[in-house]
Amino acid sequence: MSDLTTGDWVRLTDAKGRKHNFPLEPGREFSTKKGQIRHDDIIGRPEGIVIESSMGGQYQVFRPLLFESVVSMPRGAAIIYPKDTGQILVWADIAPGLRVVEAGAGSGALSSYLLRALGPDGYLGSYEMREEFADTARRNVELMLGDAPDTWSLTVGDVREVITETEIDRLLLDMVDPWSCIPLAVDRLVPGGIICAYVATTTQLSRFVETLREDGGFTEPVAWETLSRDWHLEGLSVRPDHRMNGHTAFLVTARRMAPGERTLERTRRPAPGAYGPDYSGPRPFGSSDR
Repeated sequence: MSDLTTGDWVRLTDAKGRKHNFPLEPGREFSTKKGQIRHDDIIGRPEGIVIESSMGGQYQVFRPLLFESVVSMPRGAAIIYPKDTGQILVWADIAPGLRVVEAGAGSGALSSYLLRALGPDGYLGSYEMREEFADTARRNVELMLGDAPDTWSLTVGDVREVITETEIDRLLLDMVDPWSCIPLAVDRLVPGGIICAYVATTTQLSRFVETLREDGGFTEPVAWETLSRDWHLEGLSVRPDHRMNGHTAFLVTARRMAPGERTLERTRRPAPGAYGPDYSGPRPFGSSDR
């Protein structure tokens, strides 16, 4: 990459791991607990330098990585955190050139990753119900990527009512009731395409999975959550950190069957009582426990 220049965002880190993000502007100074740092002392120099403040504090200087910027971006809605974004990119098999629709643009965190992964030949259609969230998402994508690419369409409205894309390869759902979008997936998702839902609670998880099963036109859903924990590394004291990023949400994926085809009926029987008298949701296609 080129040397740091005017307008670039930089991330300063001190010896205690404290971090500061800011854009470079000629003539400006950034204030820290250990004095001032002149932007002019950074502009024109490469990443990876150590800069000294007016009171002798030392800071490493790098451009922030995307995941470092996302967690501190301005927010309207809550963001999808990097540990879950990585899972979405892999399990939904996001690749250059695909046509992707996301319902629930939120603050634009996932949109930023998707646009970078899809490349100039891909397409992302984002839908957001609330105009103020959409405005925040657009500003954040422009901030993260430098500009909003031509391969991105951001629409304010209910994806179930205003979707314009007719054939899509991936459908990503970050919404309260993702099961309500399954008819849309049946209609618009190409055979072999992937539907992926991001849900916070077990009740949402259960209803989405059982609605997919009841439809019968998708492969058996796969559901999981990801927990992330750093490690403490100090001499012989090598152990898990006392803190960790625990539950944020569940992820569910399934693939679209060809038109007219139904998924293979599960050979294992549901657990006793799984669809007992207290269960009022949908039941899987072909279930004998009715």
